[in-house]
Amino acid sequence: MSTITGKELVKNAFGCKKCERIPWVPFVGVHAGELIGADAESYLKSEELIVNGVERAIKLYRADGIPVLFDLQLEAEALGCELMWAKDNPPSVKSHPMESGVTLEQLPKFDPSQGRIAMVMSAASALTRGNPDVAFYGLVTGPFTLALHLKGTGIFMEMYTNPQEIHKILRFCCDIARQMVLQYKRAGVEIIAVVDPMTSQIGPDLFVDFISEYAFELFRFISSEHLLSSFFVCGDASHNIEVMCDCRPDNISIDENIELESVKKICLSKGISFGGNLKLTSTLLLGDEIDCELDALECIDKGGDVGFILAPGCDLPYHTKSANLEAVSRLPADGYRQDVLRAMGSVSKNIEPIDPKMYSDDSFIKVDIITLDSGSCAPCRYMVGAAEKACEGLDRWVRIEEHKIKSREGLEKMQMFGVTKIPSICIDGVPVYQSSIPPVGDLRRDIIERMKEKGLK
Repeated sequence: MSTITGKELVKNAFGCKKCERIPWVPFVGVHAGELIGADAESYLKSEELIVNGVERAIKLYRADGIPVLFDLQLEAEALGCELMWAKDNPPSVKSHPMESGVTLEQLPKFDPSQGRIAMVMSAASALTRGNPDVAFYGLVTGPFTLALHLKGTGIFMEMYTNPQEIHKILRFCCDIARQMVLQYKRAGVEIIAVVDPMTSQIGPDLFVDFISEYAFELFRFISSEHLLSSFFVCGDASHNIEVMCDCRPDNISIDENIELESVKKICLSKGISFGGNLKLTSTLLLGDEIDCELDALECIDKGGDVGFILAPGCDLPYHTKSANLEAVSRLPADGYRQDVLRAMGSVSKNIEPIDPKMYSDDSFIKVDIITLDSGSCAPCRYMVGAAEKACEGLDRWVRIEEHKIKSREGLEKMQMFGVTKIPSICIDGVPVYQSSIPPVGDLRRDIIERMKEKGLK
């Protein structure tokens, strides 16, 4: 029987070494609260609950590695962003200080020795001391996502109209990330995940112009502190994988929107490990144990035993079924079960499409937003926010509805519209923006054009 620890397996994978079995890292966030009967808000505000929840997840899911916390609003809160709390999701950013004219110099002084950051680092210290064989990930909000928290969606337009200001904000956010890295290092965490989901919303040219410099600097800094690094992105970032690799992280972590085999080819050619991309909703949340095993097996077969880490595509929804995760956790070490599943073949479950006749009504325009969940997914929140702003003053003629693919109804809507990427906006059933947050003015123009087609004034 092997004596190699989970931490050693994860480190070997990060080093692109051949692993005797594929390491498994469940990205447990507020789901750890559900495991111990705590709501998300209470969980994220309590050192004791965080420690108890993560330790419960480690034991139940046989985790080789695990995040200390999955909350991309931690730094934003410390910098003065108002949060909107939920019982079954991480909080979302409710206010953007710089949107109302606050300057960088006027933001609260960033003090990681105070507030929730200090509490999280204390929990991290307890976890690393108590679980020396587990690879702990310290999650740092990426510079672009933190900048968007501070600035709001206006940042997309200002990347063209005022690039110097955006670079100034990104420099500030990069410096905040460096401080977080040092805090996690002091707490005994050995892997730093720079989580920057909003980078999936820009193309490679803008990525190189605005992100690469800061990401490269940040990963070089992490390496200089003798820590390992992961670049974590959500959404369809397939167009940015190469430029992400050029920032020289040790690992790229992706979600289900990106084809694993293509990421493997790019990453391994550059000596970078990769991880993902179990389906969060259609299998882990809404599927059964067989669905989850088959999904995990597909990832295992595509990822291979060199440089690959099996993980969900993002942080696990609060209500994820424990039995599903336990089934996945057993699979990497169970070669016999893998062979049985391969023999079974793929099991498909057809979803009946919804009747599209609802879009024939000429008395209003319907704007449907397909999301993972705007309460927990930053790109989804900003997509919903863009739609709400674009529709201001048009309430008489426009109806907005969010469809979360955490639910069966959301998956049905996604299939009905032919949407393949999230978040997406559809106008009267037609996908208009897929995994690309539009400028508010452009979306408003599209809506008004559709109103004219229907004869609405």
